Amino acid sequence: MTKTKTKMKTDDIVTMNIETVVTTTDLVPVKREYKVKNPTIFYYIFKRIFDILVGFVGCVLIVPITLAIIIMRSKNKEEGPIFFDQLRIGKKGKHFKLYKYRSMYLNADETLKKYLEDNEEAREEYKKYKKLKFDPRITKTGRFLRKTSLDEFPQFFNVLLGDMSIVGPRPYLPRELDDIKYYDDIIKCKPGITGYWQVNGRSDTTFENRNELDKYYVEHRNTWLDLKIFIQTITNVFKKKGAL
Repeated sequence: MTKTKTKMKTDDIVTMNIETVVTTTDLVPVKREYKVKNPTIFYYIFKRIFDILVGFVGCVLIVPITLAIIIMRSKNKEEGPIFFDQLRIGKKGKHFKLYKYRSMYLNADETLKKYLEDNEEAREEYKKYKKLKFDPRITKTGRFLRKTSLDEFPQFFNVLLGDMSIVGPRPYLPRELDDIKYYDDIIKCKPGITGYWQVNGRSDTTFENRNELDKYYVEHRNTWLDLKIFIQTITNVFKKKGAL
């Protein structure tokens, strides 16, 4: 298939509409007519300071949020630990434990496997997005947490530990390794709680498009871009945009 090329300016990437860069099957690639500049030392210093400050505030907020979730889970009679950890791919390909609030039933992997075996349409959806719009694994409390993005809050611990940043490519699962088109580019920086993919479609984009968006971020990351993504993320959370 012939793909039309287009040039995107760094200052425009957060405010653009995702339809302007996505075709029916793939993301329109960025036309690279210039050498991408490496981030400056100021960028790395500012980014770490910003991570620590925002990460600390996030960890403080975890306390009341956790108490509220305990009450919700008790009311909905949901079992299992309130926190959930999962191995993800970090900077330079190093694996780390990512923390989240539990949003799925116990034995979720077995439930997904059986559901996909019995549902051809769901298999195709999962193959394309690595997600399901109507996931049978998600609890009642979990749906609320995902809709409001509250399930991501424990990742502020990952930020303070240095495994993640506030802004960066979304951390991929080890089982997705073979499907990551731009793996070598994406692992050049720490994964983030939010990023370019999240503010430009999130669950509404395909897995391949997510790869393209993450690669673009890595090649064009700078302080101003990170701040714009952070602000846009807050806006999207209040609008519940792109969440499952």
